[in-house]
Amino acid sequence: MTQNNAKRSIRVWTDGCFDMVHFGHANACRQAKALGDYLIVGVHSDEEICKHKGPPVYNEQERYKMVRAIKWVDEVVENAPYVTSIETLDKHNCDFCVHGDDITLTAEGIDTYHLVKEQKRYREVKRTQGVSTTDLVGRMLLLTKSHHENDESKLPCAETAKGLSSSNETFSPWTRSCQFLATTNKIIQFSDGREPKPGDRVVYTAGAFDLFHIGLLEFLEKVKKEGDYIIVGLHSDPVVNRYKGSNYPIMNLHERTLSVLACRYVDEVVIGAPYKVTKELLEHFKVDLVVHGTTHVAPDLDGSDPYEEPKKQGKFKVVDSGNSLTTADIVERIIAHRLEYEKRNREKEIKEAKVFQIHSEMKKSEPNEFKAVNLNQ
Repeated sequence: MTQNNAKRSIRVWTDGCFDMVHFGHANACRQAKALGDYLIVGVHSDEEICKHKGPPVYNEQERYKMVRAIKWVDEVVENAPYVTSIETLDKHNCDFCVHGDDITLTAEGIDTYHLVKEQKRYREVKRTQGVSTTDLVGRMLLLTKSHHENDESKLPCAETAKGLSSSNETFSPWTRSCQFLATTNKIIQFSDGREPKPGDRVVYTAGAFDLFHIGLLEFLEKVKKEGDYIIVGLHSDPVVNRYKGSNYPIMNLHERTLSVLACRYVDEVVIGAPYKVTKELLEHFKVDLVVHGTTHVAPDLDGSDPYEEPKKQGKFKVVDSGNSLTTADIVERIIAHRLEYEKRNREKEIKEAKVFQIHSEMKKSEPNEFKAVNLNQ
């Protein structure tokens, strides 16, 4: 094939707040990347988010770094404008913009993608059901355990939503709290399926990895420097709850699995890993090094050290990420600004319910068209 006949690279733009970056955000990036060859992600600043939605939980520097670590992202544009324009797409040589099938609005009630929709440079992907930043904030405010995998009684979506809002308005179909249903297909989509190559140094680390935040990310970044193939063991919900207490983990095992798999530093995840790192586990995965951070290690049920075996084999190392942020710190941020977040969630629920009604009517009449929504019309 000559150079003139070579396939032109398709550059895709997507943007958002990416607050409390979770597997729903990662899945949106995965789907957007699948529509082209090179994915550019615009991340809004704290100032823009405060103006249009209310205070973010993660600050902009945390969000920029978290999005860069999503394995489908090729480039991040910081301080991206809240309303996506044709000028933004052209500036970054992007063919089109991609967003989920929910509607985002400015503080004035205008569709943030109305400009690119009008010029037919907009594509849509499916929003990941069962997870949203609003939902996660709600779990922390309500201190519910309904999301845990061992809890057979599934809390109805509307019940949790009522806890976040005293409004009698219809609940948002996009950000209301409901059970995430994991499938093998979703896990396969997130997994690279890569096996360690001969000679690869295999590193194993385990923990809760709850609310995958910047502290966990920077720890895994350091772990990656210790070897070639990184395996993360994720403890089950009952095990995490035993050593962390309260309503931890905030995200259930399957949610945590996808969040960790989306990280570019991770090659494999052990779902429901044993708390004690055994000789059998080390042999099965051909582990060269077991790593743990500087956080406290709770003893096993029998009072023994869960890292006794790798220590005995000289395969254990403590790695300091240099970031002391913990999941508990994130929860504290929420609790400290409880009223602000409750107000933000309540207003967002009401606005999105109205938008959904308008959007549904538009889709009935023109199902294949991407029309902008304006609450002021």
